[in-house]
Amino acid sequence: MIGMRIGELAARAGASTRQVRFYEAKGLITSRRGANNYRDYSEATLGRVQQIRELLSAGLSTQVIAAILPCLESPRDPIVFEGVLPETTARLERERDRLTARIEVLTRNRDAVAAYLDELRRRSEQAERSG
Repeated sequence: MIGMRIGELAARAGASTRQVRFYEAKGLITSRRGANNYRDYSEATLGRVQQIRELLSAGLSTQVIAAILPCLESPRDPIVFEGVLPETTARLERERDRLTARIEVLTRNRDAVAAYLDELRRRSEQAERSG
């Protein structure tokens, strides 16, 4: 079965081919090589690239993403990782706390923008009624 070539994967995932090669070099995704030595990617890899991009956008490093990707493949299965180092757990806890703080800041900013928009609309409606 022929998968997607790197250009199609990148375009569909909203990434560049350079980013896709970077994710592969970091071990975040894999490809098969066809007889022509071109990379072929599965449809599942498309979802993985999109997921990686979302996690990177959230501020996670590729190291942290590599650590948590196995948890994201089958979240309903029991997750057992033998040999997880305490440093890895501590790093993930710091990332969780950092993301929580960022979510709180983003929520406050979203609420402030929403309040500003509400006030603009209210004043615009008042001006229309009195004008």
